[in-house]
Amino acid sequence: MVPNQSTKIRVGVIPLMAVSAGIIVANVYYNQPILREIGITMQASESEIGKISMISQLGYGLGMFFLLPLGDKVNRKNLIVLLASLLCLTLILVSFSTTLLQISILSFFVGLFSTPAQIILPMAATLGKENRGATVGKVFSGILVGILGARVMAGLLTEWFGWRSVFGFSACMVLIMTVLLKIYLPEAPAKFKGNYGSLLKSTLLLIKEYRVLRQAAILGAFTFGVFCSFWTTLTFHLSAAPLNFHAGTIGLFGLIAIGGALVAPYFGKLADKGSVYKSLLITVSMIIGSIILIKLFPFSMAVLIISVFFLDIGVQATQITNFTRIYSLDEAAHSRLNTIYMTTYFIGAAVGTYAGLLAWKFGGWEGATWQMLAWSSMALVIVLISARARVLIPSKTAAA
Repeated sequence: MVPNQSTKIRVGVIPLMAVSAGIIVANVYYNQPILREIGITMQASESEIGKISMISQLGYGLGMFFLLPLGDKVNRKNLIVLLASLLCLTLILVSFSTTLLQISILSFFVGLFSTPAQIILPMAATLGKENRGATVGKVFSGILVGILGARVMAGLLTEWFGWRSVFGFSACMVLIMTVLLKIYLPEAPAKFKGNYGSLLKSTLLLIKEYRVLRQAAILGAFTFGVFCSFWTTLTFHLSAAPLNFHAGTIGLFGLIAIGGALVAPYFGKLADKGSVYKSLLITVSMIIGSIILIKLFPFSMAVLIISVFFLDIGVQATQITNFTRIYSLDEAAHSRLNTIYMTTYFIGAAVGTYAGLLAWKFGGWEGATWQMLAWSSMALVIVLISARARVLIPSKTAAA
């Protein structure tokens, strides 16, 4: 009877990690579509309430740099459970917030305590080395569905029950996931023996040590920058003439993106078979092809739907392949490798979003698509240079 139970735990642990990561990371993005409603309650202007989203992202970014490396120093399971518990408590406090200052401070901690999503990801990479790409792909898809689905869920709950229900509902979901992770998540003892200062120092040294990490991080920054630029400017494009879509209709495009996120893990299998650069060439080409299509046919609904689907597959599959590459570099440094990658990744997101807004301001949809095409072309150049360097550099020094 015991063996059967343990077998079920082993079979179900990856889906549990994927769902948990998605539920946790969604909290960073819940506030974005409901800022107007929060602002009305807090009697705050659009510029004042708009800072909440930025503050939660800031907390998430600082958490990735200062908390994520701890996944190599302390027991990962205990760290995940502790941070998720603090997240649950913070969400409850957010649902009872009465002032702008309160919700701003708590939003920072919501971002900070959402870090377990990125601790779960490298942990999943250690559970099945022979199928690492597929395993990482499943968990990363859970994260993506959480990010993309957060907008839809927040909008629906706010419309039916008010904005406070979003955080109360999420607190319940996080609590359930925390209990399940405490019961079923395997133990993952610490592998780094130094102090916290040396942990952060060793994290930064990984940049110099691994050429593949540098390549993957820069590639990730460019492709996620395209992704964020696309979704930011797409809202303006769809709401403007001649399309004139309402917010609810625009939100439905997120469901198309979720479909793309669910398909993306299949590219992790290519990486498992050693076809890393073949996978990257295909996925980055998907991104470029999608942008060219929406540039040529900006008002065609069929083209927009197809482009959203394949652009999302391209971006997410590129990230999954990148994760597979960096997690093979050092088994004892997965969390620190993820710290470098994800920090660079979100820098790319911030710069890409800003570049997209500037392109839209001065050139509209035409300018925005030119900017996205330039960024995705740079991503293709990085892939081609990386593939060439791999051929020219001897295998013993390929990681450096």
